[in-house]
Amino acid sequence: MSPDQNTPEQGDFDRALRIAEALIFATDRPVPAARVQLALPEGVEAITVLTALAAQSAGRAVELVEVGGGWAFRTALDLAPAITRVVEVPRRLPRAAMEALSIVAYHQPVTRAEIEEIRGAALAQTTLDQLLDAGLVTSRGRKETPGRPTLWGTTPKFLDQFGLKSLSELPRKEELVSSDITAIELSGGPNGAPPLIEDQPHAAPEEMDTPPSRPQKAA
Repeated sequence: MSPDQNTPEQGDFDRALRIAEALIFATDRPVPAARVQLALPEGVEAITVLTALAAQSAGRAVELVEVGGGWAFRTALDLAPAITRVVEVPRRLPRAAMEALSIVAYHQPVTRAEIEEIRGAALAQTTLDQLLDAGLVTSRGRKETPGRPTLWGTTPKFLDQFGLKSLSELPRKEELVSSDITAIELSGGPNGAPPLIEDQPHAAPEEMDTPPSRPQKAA
């Protein structure tokens, strides 16, 4: 035991670690450092606490990671193959929705007409509704053109779902290879999030537009 472990400062820091862990555990979405800061003892920096907590959890079954603009506990990546055999996997987004989401991710803010132009096909309202219901896209205002069409962009939940800290972590478009789809085919983030694209390359349009269950993040 180091000489200063019983000092008030060390006691405050140890308590801050427990508070941060409890707060993140009790929240169903990534918690921003600024929110953690509000719960900590005076004089203790949230980023220092979160960094220490992440180091403590590294290599454990559940690790603290920075994702989607905040911090969250995620199943260790190396355990994903074992637990996915027994954990129910949520239904994935159909291909049409994934194509639209991919275009929004790379071209945002983007209008519906622009999505259709890039995709080379009409965007069904049911497909857009699927992305809205899943909380993966949201309105980003209106474009200052005739008709003032709605601009669409991704949400923090999009980052969380795919294990991204920010949009800058999206793979470069020239790195993507796909025989069926020119947009990205995201296959899940580094923290065990399940892929969202439905493996039905030859599905009929009416099948691809069937509303899915809400995607769920990994434990």
